[in-house]
Amino acid sequence: MEARARETEARAQSMCKAASERMLAAEARSEAADRARRKIITEAECKLQDASRALSQAQIQITAAEDRATAAEVRAQVAEAKARQALETLSLVEEALRNRFCTNSTANSKLSAVA
Repeated sequence: MEARARETEARAQSMCKAASERMLAAEARSEAADRARRKIITEAECKLQDASRALSQAQIQITAAEDRATAAEVRAQVAEAKARQALETLSLVEEALRNRFCTNSTANSKLSAVA
């Protein structure tokens, strides 16, 4: 009976030792998984911050491009207005020259007819 009790106690201790080793191994795996999870989260946060900075920079560049496009449109409109004004002025000058030369031609013709 004592031998049987010793065998049972030995098996119980062996089972306890095996369970303790499995528990330590499980804790080690759990800690490794936690470290890996924290590393992944840290890397994801860094990538998210990088993406956020890139998005902000892209928005700034888009705004600057829109401002440049608006300024170019305004310059084009001003240039068109100046071109129209120049054409109108040229037309007025041409009309004035025609009137002057036509009036002089008519006067010369009348003078020639009188003489």
